[in-house]
Amino acid sequence: MFFLRMKQMDMFSFMLKVICNAVAVAKIMNATLILPVLKQDQIWKDQTKFEDIFDVDHFIDYLKDDVRIVKDIPDWFTDKTELFSSIRRTVKNIPKYAAAQFYIDNVLPRIKEKKIMALKPFVDRLGYDNVPQEINRLRCRVNYHALKFLPEIEQMADSIASRMRNRTGTPNPYMALHLRFEKGMVGLSFCDFVGTREEKARMAEYRQKEWPRRFKNGSHLWQLALQKRKEGRCPLEPGEVAVILRAMGYPKETQIYVASGQVYGGQNRMAPLRNMFPNLVTKEDLAGKEELASFRKHVTSLAALDFLVCLKSDVFVMTHGGNFAKLIIGARRYMGHRQKSIKPDKGLMSKSFGDAYMGWATFVEDVVVTHQTRTGLPEGTFPNYDLWENPLTPCMCKA
Repeated sequence: MFFLRMKQMDMFSFMLKVICNAVAVAKIMNATLILPVLKQDQIWKDQTKFEDIFDVDHFIDYLKDDVRIVKDIPDWFTDKTELFSSIRRTVKNIPKYAAAQFYIDNVLPRIKEKKIMALKPFVDRLGYDNVPQEINRLRCRVNYHALKFLPEIEQMADSIASRMRNRTGTPNPYMALHLRFEKGMVGLSFCDFVGTREEKARMAEYRQKEWPRRFKNGSHLWQLALQKRKEGRCPLEPGEVAVILRAMGYPKETQIYVASGQVYGGQNRMAPLRNMFPNLVTKEDLAGKEELASFRKHVTSLAALDFLVCLKSDVFVMTHGGNFAKLIIGARRYMGHRQKSIKPDKGLMSKSFGDAYMGWATFVEDVVVTHQTRTGLPEGTFPNYDLWENPLTPCMCKA
């Protein structure tokens, strides 16, 4: 018997993917899986444990016929600190989207020799179309069935969603908006956004400090920003989101739940969205400080609440790529794609926004036609498709 342990980033969306992949890799190598340990978040100084978010007993029991899972390192292995710190006990340099055969040929022999090994890093270290289909089906069973949130998280999310639906005194549908416009996301995108000279100068300093190799001397960034915007690789600004939603026909009265970190530019940046859709609320608006106090111990718990409230929404809107939004869209597809999930075509929208001669009627027609097929319906798979966003073929089809 040999054991396998993974260290994962303490970020909710990464956590889900890593756990699913960890179970799959353990299955490929017929190894016993030790519950993944979470890497401490460097920004929030948050150390979340698996059992802080998920029902451990359900997880182990549900997967008992697929993979043997244990809660901790076995007692016979006395030097627990050696894992992740010792080269002899750590498998590194696993390529992204590695094939199942890679683990059999390169990782399994080392685990058999050492009896217990750790893998790091482990984000996106298992492919989709280069592994057996039963492994992809196992990943889906982990994601949609084995990973069960703790009752207190489920109950709080249900309560927030219920309050969201009844804000006007009568039951109403609501939209969930995953707004990706935090300072880190804006900086990392290297896109250009509306702002004063002072704002742009501060952002340039921030980028130079955080990503010096990409920043270089800054002379190439303007052309890069234009290219990325044309290709639809820039986060949508709150004001752009507002215009797109209005063009889709959503009225001013629409109830919108906002899942977001601190928006770059604060209230001034949010003003266009709030002016067009004043019924914007967050979990902090719907739940009291005392109710959320226990969840504030772990940033991941707060993210789990946002995830579930978005999952339960009548309409979900993503504004930029990312694991969080992809996991929600995939889960809604898996549950029967009965709820609309809107994925804006940022490339075409950029072209429309940049056309100074386009009238409102033409813009509305462009938005409506463009997004007729971008509402979360199942899509056919393709090479290197994203299993988390589109679980159709490997998870939902028996043929």
